[in-house]
Amino acid sequence: MDFKNASARFKSKQANAQAGEGAHPRQHDFAESYRIRARMIGVLIHDARLNAERSIEECADLLKVTPAEMQAWEFGDSTPSLPQIELLAYYLGVPVSHFWGTDTLEAKYGRHADIQTEYVAVRNRMIGAMMRQARDDQKLSLEEVSEASAIPADLLTQYELGELPVPMHELSVLSGILKKNTSYFLETSGYIGEWLQMREEWKHFLELPDEKRQFAANPRNIGFIEIAIMFSKMPVEDLRQVGASILDITR
Repeated sequence: MDFKNASARFKSKQANAQAGEGAHPRQHDFAESYRIRARMIGVLIHDARLNAERSIEECADLLKVTPAEMQAWEFGDSTPSLPQIELLAYYLGVPVSHFWGTDTLEAKYGRHADIQTEYVAVRNRMIGAMMRQARDDQKLSLEEVSEASAIPADLLTQYELGELPVPMHELSVLSGILKKNTSYFLETSGYIGEWLQMREEWKHFLELPDEKRQFAANPRNIGFIEIAIMFSKMPVEDLRQVGASILDITR
């Protein structure tokens, strides 16, 4: 399944049709157009499923279809309905718009299964370096941290060098000793970091009162939100002047 080839072929068909209209109009080949569109959707379904590390059988069971029908969707031999695509989007953790877009997750981010080992190794080194920096900031020796945490100093050294992963329950204790919140060690960049941050932001959004959440979600209120952001960045003295001007207007 080559998404680029399918997309290029579809665009080529469109260009040829438009070029032909100038000299002698000819009938559009709807059957071929639908077939290419179905294949493009199939590639995107296949891409999202592999990215989420789900099997054909798992997806088929979710949608109450046979694995053969699920496989036919991925090959572009048939196409799911919109409600089925909505369930797939939810299950595979992608926006519905992914299935009518032009970018695969593999091309944009790489395959998750291929980057897991490298990601964990890099993150262990980063967390270790951040622990070392936090310890230096607090002017603590390895021995002092070891005494406070009951973790051997040689093991702490391996943590700081990224040679061993820090178990989560130990990291939470070390965070307190180093005067850092556990979230200080979270990934904040790259695809995974952005996804984690988005999930945290979404959690806070859902915790807002209904009225505020509905206001923020209404596209018509974007202008008010932009004004609020602008005010939040203004110096206090400027805000006072704005407030005074508003009072003058309302008198």
